[in-house]
Amino acid sequence: MKKRGILNAQLSHLIAALGHKDLFMIGDAGMPIPEGVEVVDLVLTAGVPTFEQVMTAVLDEAEVEGYYLAHEIKEHNVPLEDFIKKSLPMAEVEYMPHEDLKKLSAKCRFAIRTGEFSPYPNVILRAGVVF
Repeated sequence: MKKRGILNAQLSHLIAALGHKDLFMIGDAGMPIPEGVEVVDLVLTAGVPTFEQVMTAVLDEAEVEGYYLAHEIKEHNVPLEDFIKKSLPMAEVEYMPHEDLKKLSAKCRFAIRTGEFSPYPNVILRAGVVF
């Protein structure tokens, strides 16, 4: 049995299988996931687990070189935007309309659904390399 890090077998496997430039998403409980994108559904109840808890665990195991956010987060969820920026200080960021972020999610290898219930807590991450 694995004793630390991400213990969810599905998520651990998907992170280990990421290649450079692969996209994956961490989203809220209501983010629509396009058909064909594998879903790691971690939602237990409203707010559990939080977006921040999931992103922290994922970033402990995955190298990220860039990420995509909805423009709307700047107005509707500044604390979460700040958390994401602080969590990925060296990564490139690109903002786009929420509708475009949903379209881009179709290119993700997988999407992680959290229990987050705040506005626009969705990020698409681009895998980097560790060398």
